[in-house]
Amino acid sequence: MYAATKNLTSPAGGAAAVHFCSTAAETAKDSDPTVGTAARRSPPYDFSWSLPHCPQAARAARKITAAVLARWHLSTDTTDAVLLVVSELVTNAVEHAQPPVTLHLHRDRTGTHVWTGVSDGGPAGGKGPWISSCADDEHGRGLEVVHALATAHGTQSHSAGNTHWAQLQTTTG
Repeated sequence: MYAATKNLTSPAGGAAAVHFCSTAAETAKDSDPTVGTAARRSPPYDFSWSLPHCPQAARAARKITAAVLARWHLSTDTTDAVLLVVSELVTNAVEHAQPPVTLHLHRDRTGTHVWTGVSDGGPAGGKGPWISSCADDEHGRGLEVVHALATAHGTQSHSAGNTHWAQLQTTTG
C-alpha cells in the first residue's frame, strides 16, 4: 500500500486535498487533476506538482498534464506527445530515483513550446519494482521516445537531486 496526501492549490486559487496512491489500484481518480502545489511561478504558464513516489505516479501525472494542456488549448497531437513524455519521465523517476518527485509544466508566453520537467531526489540505490520484475528487453526505451518527440531534452543536476526535462513544440487545436 502506498499513500500520500497533499494539500494542493488549484490554478484558480482554491484549496483541495488530494489523496494519491491509496492502494495499488486506486489513485486520484475523484479529485480535480488541475490542482497543484502553490509553486506556480507565473500564472497561467508555469505549474509544479508534488507526486507520490509510487507506481501510480505516472497515471496521476498524465491526468494533471492533460487537464493543464486542455486549458492551454493545445492540439491533440501536442497533447499526446507531451503526455507520453511526461509518463516516461515520471516512470523513470519512480523506477530509478529517490523521492521526492515533482512534475513541472511550463508554456512559453508565445505558446510555441511546452517545457516539462520531473525533479527527483537523485539516483536510487537499486532497481525499482517494475524493472526488477521484467526481462531486460521489456524496458529501457523511454529516453529514446523522449528524444524522438522533444525538440530538446536533458538533465539538470542540483543540490536536491536531478531534473530531467524535455521541450516540445506546440500546435493549437
